[in-house]
Amino acid sequence: MIKFILTKELGRLAKWLRILGFDTIYFKEENKGLLLLTSLREERIILTRNQRLAKIRGPRIINIKSDNLKGQLREVLELFKIDEEKMFSRCVICNLELDHIEKEKVKGKVPEYVFQTQNNFYTCKSCGRTYWQGTHWGNVTKILEEIGI
Repeated sequence: MIKFILTKELGRLAKWLRILGFDTIYFKEENKGLLLLTSLREERIILTRNQRLAKIRGPRIINIKSDNLKGQLREVLELFKIDEEKMFSRCVICNLELDHIEKEKVKGKVPEYVFQTQNNFYTCKSCGRTYWQGTHWGNVTKILEEIGI
């Protein structure tokens, strides 16, 4: 399984990689030693826009060149393929894998229209956030088509 750790300038990319099903840590700290140690310990690939960091030898570090989200996604997805079955399987906030939850257990926790029109719901054990297949699924597919993936 491919696991990433992204440096602080790639926050939007981190969220998108989670949406696409990649195990992705967003590392906001300045501590390069801790970043490198975490990468090695957890066998994570470092994605960064920091050119000096990208020159460090040792762990696998990929320098993301694009300064816009679509370009960044294209760079990563040209190297690492999406497992479509993993898409929308992680919490975009916590990065944990989502668990299926019975429809009746989300009554009153999601908008009434969503409850009436959706049958499959997922939840994050950590933050308690509830997910379902909404319009964002089509939006993600559209972005992937736009970048040629």
